[in-house]
Amino acid sequence: MMVKTNFDLKCTIALALLQEVMDPELGLNVVDLGLIYALNFDEVHRRLETVMTLSTRHCPMGASIVDSVKAQLQTHFPGYGVEVTLTFDPPWSYERISEEGRKFLNA
Repeated sequence: MMVKTNFDLKCTIALALLQEVMDPELGLNVVDLGLIYALNFDEVHRRLETVMTLSTRHCPMGASIVDSVKAQLQTHFPGYGVEVTLTFDPPWSYERISEEGRKFLNA
């Protein structure tokens, strides 16, 4: 998994939670799709910054996926301000899909 973080334990927890957020078109979660680039925790200011991407800039479900990621993190990290930043640099690629994701997609 290629997710940058400054807090390994909380990142592991957040990624487990984000495995419940699905790309509705593919039926695969955002973690196994490799859409999550970074999860950074600011313990002083109680902020959680998420950097993620979409498989394409024009993903018709993009806003829904981003909103679901934010809602999932806000629900399970109460007291944290959750910010989700969408980036396409670097662009998503097939290589970001986990082994489990590839099995699911039969790829």
